[in-house]
Amino acid sequence: MKKNNKKINGKVVINFLVLLVIAIGLGFTFKPLLNSLNFGLDLQGGFEVLYQVKSVDDGKVTKDMVTNTYKTIGKRIDVLGVSEPNITVEGDDKIRVQLAGVTDPEKAREILSKAANLTFRDTSDNLLMTAEVLKSGGAKIGQDGNGLPAVALSISDKEEFLRVTKKVSEMEDNRIVIWLDFEDGSDSFAKEEGRCGSLNSSRCLSVASVSQGFASDVIIQGNFKLEEVTNLVELINSGSLPTKLEEISSKSVEASFGANSLEKTFLAGVVGVVGVMLFMTMIYRFAGLISSVGIMIYTFITFGIFWLIGGILTLPGIAALVIGIGMAVDASVLSFARIKDELYEGATLQNAFIKGNKNSFWAIFDSNLTTLLVAIILFIFGESTIKGFATMLIISICVTMLIMVFLTRVLLKSFVKTGYFDDKTNFFIGTKAIQKSKDNNKKAKRPFEKVDFMNGRKWYFAFTIILIIVGALFIGIKGLKLGIDFKGGSSITLTSSQKLDENTLKADIEELKYDFDHIEKVSDTIIMIRVTDTLTKEQVAEAEQYFQDKYEAKTEIGVVSNIVKQELVKNAIISILLASIGIIIYMSFRFAFNYAISGVIAIFVDVFVMIALFSIFRLEVSSIFIAAILSIIGYAINDTIVTFDRIKENIIGKGKIKKEEEFKDVVNKSLRQTFTRSIITTITTLIPVISLIVLGSHEIFNFNIALLFGLVYGVFSSVFIASGIWYQLEKKEIGAPVKKKWYEE
Repeated sequence: MKKNNKKINGKVVINFLVLLVIAIGLGFTFKPLLNSLNFGLDLQGGFEVLYQVKSVDDGKVTKDMVTNTYKTIGKRIDVLGVSEPNITVEGDDKIRVQLAGVTDPEKAREILSKAANLTFRDTSDNLLMTAEVLKSGGAKIGQDGNGLPAVALSISDKEEFLRVTKKVSEMEDNRIVIWLDFEDGSDSFAKEEGRCGSLNSSRCLSVASVSQGFASDVIIQGNFKLEEVTNLVELINSGSLPTKLEEISSKSVEASFGANSLEKTFLAGVVGVVGVMLFMTMIYRFAGLISSVGIMIYTFITFGIFWLIGGILTLPGIAALVIGIGMAVDASVLSFARIKDELYEGATLQNAFIKGNKNSFWAIFDSNLTTLLVAIILFIFGESTIKGFATMLIISICVTMLIMVFLTRVLLKSFVKTGYFDDKTNFFIGTKAIQKSKDNNKKAKRPFEKVDFMNGRKWYFAFTIILIIVGALFIGIKGLKLGIDFKGGSSITLTSSQKLDENTLKADIEELKYDFDHIEKVSDTIIMIRVTDTLTKEQVAEAEQYFQDKYEAKTEIGVVSNIVKQELVKNAIISILLASIGIIIYMSFRFAFNYAISGVIAIFVDVFVMIALFSIFRLEVSSIFIAAILSIIGYAINDTIVTFDRIKENIIGKGKIKKEEEFKDVVNKSLRQTFTRSIITTITTLIPVISLIVLGSHEIFNFNIALLFGLVYGVFSSVFIASGIWYQLEKKEIGAPVKKKWYEE
């Protein structure tokens, strides 16, 4: 017997050493991975601008015009030396450019916004023709005489084209060079000849020999691949299109702001994750420790995937990862809760492990899938930083299913199979000692087993109605403190080595002749000012110079026009409506319509309470607030689904219910079984959120406050309000046989 114990202990030690090696390996490789990520403006400084593409003759802007303008901007960024630019087309006619690391926003503006300039030159760089000889958008994909891809040019001024091509054909070097944005003094064919036609690294687009004069459309041919011809056509067209760029929003961030934000947020994130790991180990003992290793693997793989897809890490992205950690831990909490349920019923550890994991799968799957739905909607309708947030959330959810559901279970199973923990369940997963009753059946005391949750539902409803009324009064009287994202205007954040005075700064705004909106003090040396003016690029430069000269202050200036404001409001409404409709459809499919409508009503109450609290405490509502709302929607429905899943399971197990008291007992039993899990999950999500509030960057302070409000009230609404509404709707069905879904037959 002792020999067997020794063998079992050996297996445990080997498994534990494997875990230790994994943890140490992740520790050593995590920092290099983090350093290799691309950081956004808010983490390393830089410049962001949103352009609206317009036609110079007020005509309709086509998709091709926007695409070709996008290509032109990409070529121009090469001049700025930005290693990882981010250029995205938003909507039908907008292009957002993010240039992390750029220290001269004015130079960036000048280069990006000028009209595309296509010219034809000789090999000595003398100007021969401009794009005026071409028809607008006159470059097309064609074929040469051998059927190979070539560029077909449609000529508008055939007389001029004939004159120039005839002249070139008679030169000793009879080549004609096509340039995009040629700059005298810096560009020359002599320097670019070897790279001419290399569309990713040179503004020299093409060089061709001219054997005779042409008075008709022509073909540029060579050893082109189809992709090269396509790119060349788009670039030539961008230089001949009648488009202009109108700046409708911008943001400049000092590098020191970004470095400070990164340092603070990284520290807050580490503290939050370590806090979650310690809490899980304290509650679930050895299983919690294994789950903590899973969290480390989850974090590493999430960052790894983000790096592989070339994602740009921003403050909201880090916040999404923190939320993702909370949801990832929830997968472990659900499994552990189910295992403990089986242990309470007297099952052996190995049987409890198998059955508990099986019973928890669909609750984990449903809750993560509905959150994924919200994240996808957020990605589709969100602007740049929101897309980054949504991308990280989508990755987090997918990795949760891979790591926290499957890999963590494999790791735990390797320990359970040793048999070492069979009589050590308290050490393994934190259950109380299983006792035997008089009839020799194993039975353990459950938490909250005497609490009647349904008995107080009228009080829960009354409390919620009072909150809604108070919130509605505050919103009606005070309104919301809208940021520039929803009001339009400009924000100026000043950071100085000297103490800044709010009254003096108000006088400065008057001196600059800006329309003052409000001022917010972050600290003695950091102050945020809002003005209703949409500052021009000249006014931005003026403000930066003014505050630098007077206070030696570094400035971070953001500008949002009415066009952007209207788009944000529209997309916010669409996002919330689509998320709600998607949740109703999925929950109706997986559960029933009454479950779906109860869950969505509870979510709307949760969201309204969060908005009301922002009105009461006068916290600013910005674009990232929408991400917070949708995050809470995803989190709250996650919690609600877990509760409903247990209710549905117990009702099916009960069979036909004849009396209301019997019905209430089943619902109460379900809430008792899931309540501890709801509390633990909320705490594990709150730990990193509170860490970000206390230690993180002020740029996402309001976002995290919104999450704090939503999480605290969300656990109340998902457990008490959603189940209470569902109970009221379902009472009329008492006595009817339970209907199973087709996949449950």
